[in-house]
Amino acid sequence: MVKGISTVLLLVVSNTFMTFAWYGHLKFNEMKWSQNLGLLAIILISWGIAFFEYMFMVPANRIGFKGYGGPFNLLELKVLQEVITLTVFVVLSIVVFKSEPLRWNHYVGLLFLVLAVFFIFKK
Repeated sequence: MVKGISTVLLLVVSNTFMTFAWYGHLKFNEMKWSQNLGLLAIILISWGIAFFEYMFMVPANRIGFKGYGGPFNLLELKVLQEVITLTVFVVLSIVVFKSEPLRWNHYVGLLFLVLAVFFIFKK
């Protein structure tokens, strides 16, 4: 139980860093310090942020994987990671990016993700 919760928490932190690495630079145009940065500088900044993603992702996978005494098989880990990625993305897009509002089709898609997790984890 502790390894499962630790895995999920580490994946949430990891995916928060990854979301900022992948999409955070899209907000840079609102920040004065970054307005003259070239693409290479943006890539290097994103890599720097992604480094921290790996600092949490690798331990999450090792702690959570059955081969290392965790509760999840490889497929369960991957599905869990994808659902957490999309959940973190949706939350950050609403809170930080303030982009599109969620519509009914987004809710249906999120429901299908929850169903995917249910069926993947069903024994």
